[in-house]
Amino acid sequence: MKNGMSCRWVAVHVLSGALLLAVSPARAQETEAPPPCSGPEHRQFDFWVGDWDVTQPDGTPAGTSRIEIILGGCVLRESWTSATRSYAGRSFNVYGRDGQWHQTWVDNGGLLLELVGGLKDGRMVMSQDMTQPDGTTVRHEISWEKLSTGQVKQHWRTSSDDGRSWTDAFVGIYTRR
Repeated sequence: MKNGMSCRWVAVHVLSGALLLAVSPARAQETEAPPPCSGPEHRQFDFWVGDWDVTQPDGTPAGTSRIEIILGGCVLRESWTSATRSYAGRSFNVYGRDGQWHQTWVDNGGLLLELVGGLKDGRMVMSQDMTQPDGTTVRHEISWEKLSTGQVKQHWRTSSDDGRSWTDAFVGIYTRR
């Protein structure tokens, strides 16, 4: 009987050890979901990340901007200051569960933009239709394009006729500091 008990005891311990190996941390990691925001779609806008001096196309200083990845890689935060330091704004950019990029922009003039879009022909393009106090609608469209020089061109334009004609609101060339 004693021999039979020790055989069972050994068998139970061997099985227990095998079970522990089967659920070891290495195996557990294989079954865990990837971290949030780790897919390539979440990195589509990373070309804009950095500390930038921003000029108008003619070279006139427009301001500075810092774009950083925050919140576990899920959000790009922009901190903008104009060259005169009288105008400043912040944006938060996130790839949403709807498969689109979203930007919320706020500034010290009380402007709120809630843009939606994505990559189009190598450029990040987001837009919003905004109803004005007089009832008309203005479309805001902002695009960001990585240039071959390593710079980024931002083009903000508006249209009040459903995109048939456009007015430039801002064109900036971002050069790394």
